[in-house]
Order: sequence, then C-alpha cells, then structure tokens
Amino acid sequence: MRVLFFSVLSMFLLSGTAFSQVLTPRPSPMCKVEQMVGLTTVSLEFSRPSVKGRELFVDIEAFGQIWRTGANASSKITFSDDVMVEGNKVPAGTYALYSIPGKEEWTIMLYKDLALGGSVSKYDESQELVRFTVENEMADDEVETFFIMVDNITLNSAEVSLQWGNYRVPFTVETMTDDQVMASIDATMAGPSAGDYYAAASYYYESGKDMNKALEWVRMANSENARYWTLRMEAKILHSLGQTAEAKIVMAKSSEMAKEAGSDGYAKQNDVMMSEW
Repeated sequence: MRVLFFSVLSMFLLSGTAFSQVLTPRPSPMCKVEQMVGLTTVSLEFSRPSVKGRELFVDIEAFGQIWRTGANASSKITFSDDVMVEGNKVPAGTYALYSIPGKEEWTIMLYKDLALGGSVSKYDESQELVRFTVENEMADDEVETFFIMVDNITLNSAEVSLQWGNYRVPFTVETMTDDQVMASIDATMAGPSAGDYYAAASYYYESGKDMNKALEWVRMANSENARYWTLRMEAKILHSLGQTAEAKIVMAKSSEMAKEAGSDGYAKQNDVMMSEW
C-alpha cells in the first residue's frame, strides 16, 4: 500500500512539472485606454509592437495592405453611446479597428466581426460598419512602440490618433453630449434640487448657451443653498452678461464664504478673476 501511495505521488509531481509553463513577457504587450469624452466612454484595447530599428511599412507591415492596426489580435474600439466618427454614424458598441496605411493617406475601417483578428486574407468588406480616409501627419518625434492616443478633448469631441514611428494618423470622434445633457436637464427640471440648478447653469455657461437662463438657474440654486463655488458661477454669468458691478458684489460674497470654509486659495482665485474684469 505504501509503495502504491508513493508511486501515485511521484506521478502527480511529475505530471505537475510536465504541465508547468515558463512565463515570459510578450514582445508586443497588451494596452487598454479608457477616456471620457463628454458623457461617453471611449475605450481602446490593442497590442503594441515596437519599431526595433526596422523601416515601417517596408520591413514590417506594408503600404496599401490591410493591417490589424497593432499586433496579435485586432485592435478594438468601444463607444458607450452612439457617436459620429469622421462624420459617419456609429452606434454604441465594440468594433475591430483595421487600417490600410499609405504614405500620405490612411484608410480606417470599423469592422463588426471581432473574431477575425490578424487573418486579413479572410477580410470581408460586408462586415465593415464604416470606412473613411484621413491624412497621415509625419511627426518630428518618433514613437518607438505603437500607441493609440485619445487627445484634444472637448465637451463634444476628441481626436483619436494612431502613432508609430514618425507616423501620426488622427481621426475625429464626436459625441452626442449636448443632446444627452439637454435631455437630462429637461427631465430633471420637473423637480430639481439646488445641485441640479447649479449643474444646468454651469453647463449653459461652459457651452455658451442662453446666459439669461443660466443666471435664472444659478440664482435658484443660490436661493436654496448658496455655496462659495455656486456664487462664483453666478458672478461669472453676470460678468458674461455685462453686469460686472453686480458680478463683483457676488464674487466678494463667494470669497467671504470661501475664507470662512478655510479655502483661502479659492478666494485668491476670485481676486485674480475680478482683477482681470
């Protein structure tokens, strides 16, 4: 019985050794990027090949041929809400990101089949959601390891750029932020709180909408529950309407409340703003 026990134990240990794996890093590591653009989340998942002294699109990949836009599996881009990509309507969802590099222009494709990966010989144009062409911008600084950047972010848009070597290939994503915020404001105004009034007024101010309506809302917020930051917003809106004298009075109240709350830095920022007025 003892011999049988040790035999089984030896087999278990040997089998464990046989099935163990050596862990090594991937030459093209996986990367995930997530960025809020307005109220929409833009997510990217891609593997990052490096130049390693090779000539891009000569020694590695090729101009005029479909590329998975990265390494390993195809790169993926996800939008949490409906967006516009280079003027094309794109429903919320996840898409594979393929491209056809060119010396001056690149063709970018959003592809519905996420399982194709790098098997571009089986690429099926009927699976494309959109296809568009953008200009290649040759950058002065070289990016050694491929990257997809989300940059130049505004309330309603962002620029997604493919960056590798001296190549920089940007395309624009526009979100439906204004529609989303306006719908939220309309729904909330049926029974708003002071915070809702302040949020609506702030959005109107930041996006350059009706300043009189913004003033109405921020004053309702301050009549219910004035805070030094809500008073500052009222002062900024008043100044934008040309009512600078009244704006300074409200800003002084904001500074007084800020100091009482121990936010001297906030009060100093108010002073700087008033001096600019």
